[in-house]
Amino acid sequence: MSESSRPVSYRPGPVSLFFVAKAGLFALVGWSWLLVLVLTGEQATGAHVLAAACSVTFTLVGVALGVRVALQHNAAVRHAELRRLLVDISWNAFTAAGNAGQPAKVVPFPTASGDGERLGDGVPGHDRRDRPRRR
Repeated sequence: MSESSRPVSYRPGPVSLFFVAKAGLFALVGWSWLLVLVLTGEQATGAHVLAAACSVTFTLVGVALGVRVALQHNAAVRHAELRRLLVDISWNAFTAAGNAGQPAKVVPFPTASGDGERLGDGVPGHDRRDRPRRR
């Protein structure tokens, strides 16, 4: 089957993953810097506060971006499955009309017969002729 020219649902690409990895790297550097400052220094200074703030900020940004990428990927997968399911349903409905003469393959959709009968009255077509007509 040839590829469709329709646009594919959005899937996070390498740019999104780059920003997640970049935030993770900056968080790792921040935590390492804070660890070095804590192990070498005796008193808390402004550098300690800056390192802690950078570490926490980049960790939270990395987690938020990672969650966003994961949610977008899952939504794209669900969307693709839904489209595939709709194609399968429409194909089965299309083939049901062709297989209506064959028993037990698919259940065909109800259709009106050729002599003007309507469906849904609750009265079979052969019983309608016995009833008086209203005018």
